[in-house]
Amino acid sequence: MTAEALPADLRRAIVQLARTPRLLVACDYDGTLAPIVADPEQARPLPESVGALRSLAGLHETTTTVISGRALRDLATLSRLPSEVHLVGSHGSEFDVGFVHALDADAKALHRRLEAELEQLVAGNEGVGLEVKPASIAVHVRRAEASVGQSVLDAVRSGPCTWDGVHVTEGKAVVELAVVQTDKGHALDVLRHRVSATAAVFVGDDVTDEKAFARLSGPDVGIKVGEGESLAEYTIDDTTDVATVLAFLLEERRNWLHGDQAVPIERLTMLANERSVALVTPDARINWLCHPEPDSAAVFADLLGGPEAGHFSIKPEHGSLPLGQRYVPGTMIVETRWSRLLVSDYLDHFSASHRTDLVRRISGSTNAVITFAPRPEFGQVPVRLLRERDGLRVVGTSDPMVLRSPGVDWEITSDGLQETARAVVRPREGAPVLLELRCGTDDLSDATLSEADRRERAGAYWSDWAATLKLPPLQTELVSRSALTLKGLVHADTGAIMAAATTSLPEELGGIRNWDYRYCWLRDAALTAQALVSVGSTAEAEAFLGWVHGVLATLPGPERLHPLYTLQGTMLGAEAVIDTLPGYAGSRPVRVGNLANQQVQLDVFGPVVDLVVALAEARGSVTDQDWLMVQAMAEAVARRWHEPDHGIWEERHAPRHHVYSKVMCWVTIDRAVKLAETYGRTVDPSWPVLRDTISTDVLKNGWKDEAQSFTTAYDDYDLDAASLHVGLSGLIDPADERFQSTVTAIEAELRSGSTVYRYRRDDGLPGDEGGFHLCAAWMIEAYLLTGRRTEAEELFAQMVDAAGPTGLLPEEYDPVAERSLGNHPQAYSHLGLIRCAQLLSAQ
Repeated sequence: MTAEALPADLRRAIVQLARTPRLLVACDYDGTLAPIVADPEQARPLPESVGALRSLAGLHETTTTVISGRALRDLATLSRLPSEVHLVGSHGSEFDVGFVHALDADAKALHRRLEAELEQLVAGNEGVGLEVKPASIAVHVRRAEASVGQSVLDAVRSGPCTWDGVHVTEGKAVVELAVVQTDKGHALDVLRHRVSATAAVFVGDDVTDEKAFARLSGPDVGIKVGEGESLAEYTIDDTTDVATVLAFLLEERRNWLHGDQAVPIERLTMLANERSVALVTPDARINWLCHPEPDSAAVFADLLGGPEAGHFSIKPEHGSLPLGQRYVPGTMIVETRWSRLLVSDYLDHFSASHRTDLVRRISGSTNAVITFAPRPEFGQVPVRLLRERDGLRVVGTSDPMVLRSPGVDWEITSDGLQETARAVVRPREGAPVLLELRCGTDDLSDATLSEADRRERAGAYWSDWAATLKLPPLQTELVSRSALTLKGLVHADTGAIMAAATTSLPEELGGIRNWDYRYCWLRDAALTAQALVSVGSTAEAEAFLGWVHGVLATLPGPERLHPLYTLQGTMLGAEAVIDTLPGYAGSRPVRVGNLANQQVQLDVFGPVVDLVVALAEARGSVTDQDWLMVQAMAEAVARRWHEPDHGIWEERHAPRHHVYSKVMCWVTIDRAVKLAETYGRTVDPSWPVLRDTISTDVLKNGWKDEAQSFTTAYDDYDLDAASLHVGLSGLIDPADERFQSTVTAIEAELRSGSTVYRYRRDDGLPGDEGGFHLCAAWMIEAYLLTGRRTEAEELFAQMVDAAGPTGLLPEEYDPVAERSLGNHPQAYSHLGLIRCAQLLSAQ
């Protein structure tokens, strides 16, 4: 029997149940896992059910158990269930390892008295038997003639069943008397509490199972096997159906937990319009889009939750793999191509600021299947889809949303909670199919400009900008794509710049190192803007510094700057976890917000002042407003440079005196002095003294003879790639033996083939992470500064090879598994690539 033969409403319930964070699967034994047979000692479970229970038990955050009326010892012997499956016997009075409860003296005495009395009552009655268990005794009359059985049960009910301290459970042709409180519902509650289950399923066939069904509520699912009245919401026919249910639950649970269809991170391509971002897979599935801002909740979160979390897909009706995907050169328009089908995607650059407009153009000569499954608020808000004359209206969202699709005939289906629209279309020569998702409006009318004009205008915005850039001769196209990617992470309405387009893409597959990078870090944004200045574009730096001025205006003093803010320049809310999403390839938790917002990171001032220097060099002057900012940053450093902090890597433990943070404090003062000297500003007399004080402090406390290297922090000997900035920043001459030795030590400990790790120390979090492309870029620069050009060229070539087919880089790379990790695309990685190409070209 296949899952399709199960009732549709039951299938929908199982699909929802499979997505709960912590699942408890509980079954009765006789009549559920094992068919009812004449000889109870021959009741064997169906192998298919046993296999499914074992496999479910092996899944993350999934517990399986069998709750039976049989004695625990007999249940274990007869069922031969694997040890991964918990066993509960005697209707819940006997638990396996971890749940054993000894009887007290009174209960033991009552048990002996019951046994003696019941032996007298059943004596001489053929077909009646006693089953003596550690905490109960069952009277079985299944094999007795009906009149004999009824007579014995009547005697038991009017006699021992009425005794104080006896707990009675009635079943089919059996009555059980326990000397402790026991029923399957209580057992289910004990198990649920023990494993902190967020939902449970119970499958049973007997009268005794009704007490378990009675305990189910909310997202729980109760399934009755066989005919008869029941509190269970769903009914199936027999034990074969039970095996089918368990197999279907296993398949859905496994897919939800492990993200079997997860696209390699580097193969995801970003759409952007400097206000919104989206990701598209190599087969034209929009699997990530947030609205109204890039740091808002997702409308499509297939990236982190599979298809159930929302997607917008287009593919040939008779499936084949795409021939390729590319950016239209110099633009952020993405084309996905099959042999007779072309899908062009872009975010409209010129729609109103409160809107997110995604345009999808289907051309070619074959049928295409469109699936539109919006799931606002990370799939936590049920939506309905209404057909209108020119498209679909999404109902149930806080912000209006429509899909303009004139001429498309949609079929709408529901899984009981969410609705999905599907259509088959056939583009014609000169008549492509147009789909326009409009978030933030309910307007389904035709746009003023034709789609061709809008597409040309959107492309020209990017290509005209890209044509102004000053690009190095080395890897020119890849550097241009990196610059376009950085500009795509800019939020033009505010001037903020995102660190990355996504949240919770893992630093280790299946691990917990999953962070939200959709915000504006002062450090990351300043470095991004500086990279854009270096290729000839200053508008982004001007806008970002304006954003920083706005943030500073809300603070009592510059030393109170937080490391990051929302794109609007406000404080982040509390970091939260979305339990309903399984995460990319099963990597949980999915986080929204970032606890680093509350950290002290004293390095943030240096990159901002360095950006002011770069911008002043580009335009030949420093503005009064920017000079005031530099003075504020220097003032903040003067007040706090001597404090410990959490550092560039935002480790979630006690602050330390990080070498990199001290170096960036030195950079702040050093650049302030040089700016003043270059542009005729007054140098605060305390600055040169402070610069020397910080430098002396770093050289004294940051260098460790034992390590022959500048270390992570003053208090230990562990190494950190960020400490390379002792030389990269100019605090010491790159020819200094201490810097040369630091490069060698960090190379030996932190470089692994094609990448460089941040550090190897225990940072208080479980699991591992990949090497950072940014750290590899620092190592390339350090190689060049120390005369090791060959190593620099080799590492740069390996960094280039890690880029995806459309030229994008996430945060990290695993050199062992040879796969990309971390949020994507990552500003750090692209600005590092630009810097390395420039340095290698200059030499």
